[in-house]
Amino acid sequence: MYYKVKIEDTIRIMPDLFGEDLDEVVRNIVQKTFEGTIRKNHGIIVVAQNITPVGDGIVIHGDGAMYQKISFDALTYKPEIQEVVDALICEIVEFGAFCHIGPIDALIHMSQIMNDYVQVDSESEIITGKEKKQKLQVGDPVRARIVAISLNEISARESKIGLTMRQPALGSHTWIYEKEKEEKSGSKKNKGKKQKKEGKSS
Repeated sequence: MYYKVKIEDTIRIMPDLFGEDLDEVVRNIVQKTFEGTIRKNHGIIVVAQNITPVGDGIVIHGDGAMYQKISFDALTYKPEIQEVVDALICEIVEFGAFCHIGPIDALIHMSQIMNDYVQVDSESEIITGKEKKQKLQVGDPVRARIVAISLNEISARESKIGLTMRQPALGSHTWIYEKEKEEKSGSKKNKGKKQKKEGKSS
């Protein structure tokens, strides 16, 4: 889920930047330092906005750089257990499928893709159900539920998120649409049969 939060911190400004516009220097450093990083309480910082220096900077003896307190509004993405997300399949591998959810990738293990035995063709990047013949491939939009989260604050790339699509109303958008269409068709047929039965009895 996305959030907007206020963050306060301190940045280090190198001496060769002292003659430049402070606001621009601070903005560039904050964006390079914080965007794409992970904080335990806030999740992934996607965008830093409304960046403001707070008070005067401090120069520490023997360092030469200036330490400047700053505050900014951050758009963050923090995945939550049991959260339902819409994602886009970006890679098919032997053990499942990776997909984009917001600014991070997540894994749908082959055992969590569908209620069917699956065949994985990692070369053609297609996963096929053995019985229902449902297919999943790169570029497919899907709906899944988050079942595992491990965010790495030191290295965002090492973060891991696990998804499942083996629950009602989850899966490829195509599968969901086809199932809804099938259910509506079945409902209309049952309604027609009921009306015919009532007509005969009258």
